[in-house]
Amino acid sequence: TVHLGAHADAPNHYGLDARGVHEQPLELYWGPCEVMRVSGRRGRRVAIDDLPRTPSEPRLLLATGTFEGFEVFNEDFAGLEPALVDHLHTMGVRLVGVDTPSVDLLDDATIMAHQRFLAHDMAIVEGLDLAEVPEGRYEFVALPLPLVGFDGSPVRAVLRSLP
Repeated sequence: TVHLGAHADAPNHYGLDARGVHEQPLELYWGPCEVMRVSGRRGRRVAIDDLPRTPSEPRLLLATGTFEGFEVFNEDFAGLEPALVDHLHTMGVRLVGVDTPSVDLLDDATIMAHQRFLAHDMAIVEGLDLAEVPEGRYEFVALPLPLVGFDGSPVRAVLRSLP
C-alpha cells in the first residue's frame, strides 16, 4: 500500500473519478505552512474550538499527539471534524497534514472528513511525525511520487525554518 508512514492521499482515494496522485498539483505540497498543536483526544474528532488560533498559512500541520507510531499501531487516534475541514477551507487552507494515519477515525466507513476535503479540493498528508516539532511557521516540502493511477504516495516530509 502507498498509505503507510508519511503519505499524500490523492482525491481518487475517496472520490469516484477524481484525480490520481500523478495529477495532483505539486504546489500544494511545497510552500509556507504552520505547525499547530491541538487538543487531540483519542477516538474523538478535532473540532474548530480545538484550534488555538486562526491558521496563518495555506498549509496547516496538526499535531494531535494521539498516535504512538507505526511500530505499535493504536486504533484510537484522533480524526478531524468535517466542520473543521469546511472552516479551514474558508480560512484559505489548501493542505492539511496530520500526525495520525488518517484524517478520519479508524471506524468511520463514511469517511466524513475525507469527503469534505474532496468537496473543497484540499490536499491531505497523513502519518507525519510532529512529536518533536515546535509550533510555528515553516517551509513545508512533501512531494508525492507521480505514481500513475495510484490513490496516494509516500512522501519524505521536510520542514525548514523560516527567517
